[in-house]
Amino acid sequence: MSSETDETGGTTAGRTPSRRSLLGWGGAGLALGAAAAGGTAAALTADDAAPALAGGAGAAVPFHGRHQAGIATPVQDRLHFAAFDVKTDSRDELIALLKEWTEAAAAMTAGRSVGEGAVPGIPEAPPDDTGEALGLKPSRLTLTIGFGRTLFERDGKDRFGLKSQLPEALIELPTFSGDNLDADRSDGDLCVQACADDPQVAVHAIRNLARIGFGRVAIRWSQLGFGKTSSTTPDAQTPRNMMGFKDGTRNIAGTDAPALRKHVWVSGKDGPEWLAGGSYLVARRIRMRIETWDRTSLQEQEDIFGRTKGEGAPYGKRRERDEPDLKAMKEDAHVRLAHPDSNGGAKILRRGYSFTDGTDGLGLLDAGLFFIAYQRDVRTGFVPVQRNLARIDALNEYIQHVGSALFAVPPGVRGRDDWWGRELFDATKGR
Repeated sequence: MSSETDETGGTTAGRTPSRRSLLGWGGAGLALGAAAAGGTAAALTADDAAPALAGGAGAAVPFHGRHQAGIATPVQDRLHFAAFDVKTDSRDELIALLKEWTEAAAAMTAGRSVGEGAVPGIPEAPPDDTGEALGLKPSRLTLTIGFGRTLFERDGKDRFGLKSQLPEALIELPTFSGDNLDADRSDGDLCVQACADDPQVAVHAIRNLARIGFGRVAIRWSQLGFGKTSSTTPDAQTPRNMMGFKDGTRNIAGTDAPALRKHVWVSGKDGPEWLAGGSYLVARRIRMRIETWDRTSLQEQEDIFGRTKGEGAPYGKRRERDEPDLKAMKEDAHVRLAHPDSNGGAKILRRGYSFTDGTDGLGLLDAGLFFIAYQRDVRTGFVPVQRNLARIDALNEYIQHVGSALFAVPPGVRGRDDWWGRELFDATKGR
């Protein structure tokens, strides 16, 4: 990534006091980062669908728009997801952090370095950017932020004057049958989803946000992901999960504006008003019992999913995208239980990734699916679907949910003077 001139012809450093000048004032602080790009971060089109992307895998995805990028955006190849705990008790410090993060996110998604960059710099001070993305393309990097329930209220305390704006749908997720949740891999005050086609670009983004937030936030847990397991582009080849089956055949398309409005984007009527144009993000770390699965017959594997392993066709059909006949599947088949017809029409937009995190100490792979889903309301989306699956899904013999989190995802950043979460803090001024 480079830190050159912006679209107006001026340097990014020219918009904020330089790091050198701040050090000249006594070394009290560092520059907040580069200003948002205008040309490469133009607002999204007026509809709710994701815009077409030009320039291939190295291109930049627009940062500004009505909705945050990284939801309906065509799914990238790599993920670095991080949940943060807020350590400061100061509302003003939290606001300042969100503004700094927004500036840094706008720069990194446009392919620029944070602030004055990693080089050149003065030897006596740490660089503004960690530098491992120098020379790399933007790689379709998107950064998507979410707010956890504990940001609004924790142990009955209104931490930052936000409690009055706690969304009703930002619930404490129920414990589902079979859950074995690790508290150290669950929840969080804030989350940031970094997706890119280059893993180093995604890791660089989270690393720099954590560096900027040092002392005000700390990473609670994080997850690296590869091999997208869902697609928002149905014209592309459907990806496969770690069990070898195509995943996300019936996922909501990023270009399907009516479906996005109905199932993904929060409307002004849903409440609260600050969240209009946003969504809700569910993250679940799902461990797969790979070794047991690999000893299971092909016929049983297909019975469990309700689809053929090769073509991905639903039982009784020939092609992957043929309309499934649910009655042709076993009653406990995964596809049958997850289908909208089995859940009152509920649909969610999935953006999951596979993961392998070494072994568990017993010689078994710590591998599986990092499930990510966006929806308009979890009470009518993820919760009823997961409750149905947890009840009798034959796949449960081979998987276990070990991490869980829910976040309210605010709307997009509209322009240079806007920032992540501004609507929420404006709605609670004076509290």
